[in-house]
Amino acid sequence: MSDILIDARSLSRSYLQGESSIAVVASATFRLRARDRVALVGRSGSGKSTLMHLMAGLDVPSSGAISWSALGPAETLLPAKISLVFQAQSLLEPMTVSENVALPLLLAKSTVDIDAAVSAALATFGLESLSRKLPEELSGGQMQRVAMARAIVGNPSVILADEPTGQLDQPTGHALLDALLAHLDGTNTALVIATHDPSIAARMNTIWRIERGVLVESSGTLEEA
Repeated sequence: MSDILIDARSLSRSYLQGESSIAVVASATFRLRARDRVALVGRSGSGKSTLMHLMAGLDVPSSGAISWSALGPAETLLPAKISLVFQAQSLLEPMTVSENVALPLLLAKSTVDIDAAVSAALATFGLESLSRKLPEELSGGQMQRVAMARAIVGNPSVILADEPTGQLDQPTGHALLDALLAHLDGTNTALVIATHDPSIAARMNTIWRIERGVLVESSGTLEEA
């Protein structure tokens, strides 16, 4: 089986603003492979979140093509094969921490031992004591760690994390990344992190820079044809 998990060719996404068409992502070509560790960097409004949503199959390109041939049809990607950590708070308020983390397994109708998988995911980020708490009882940093636990619980092929450390102080952000990278070590899971933090980006193997919707290479490779 190919190790190319996401293959994008001349991928663009535009939106109408009045009578004008605004290109948020413009002709992006890239391949994401198993085990990749990618930092997606760029200014606010440069198109990072839109590109993440296209990669996850949450949005449809205006032109170009994107495929997930190693993962299957687009309608099967979330949440079993691709996990997306949103920039904004995304926990469901009526559900406990454990219930929030279990949600991807329930939606995917997973046959794994859900209690054991949730416990392991919580332990990865030191959240065991918070399992019965509601989101309103958590700090911002705790909520972000719960969101990350939810992202890893189903052992997805791809994790897309949109500014996961953006609301955290630097030591807390680095501790979160330490735990995530340790968990992924030795796995085939690909990781893409959108970030403004150069110290976070420097820990990835490859850096993709997006400028005014245009994806350019900073280090590593965007494509190996």
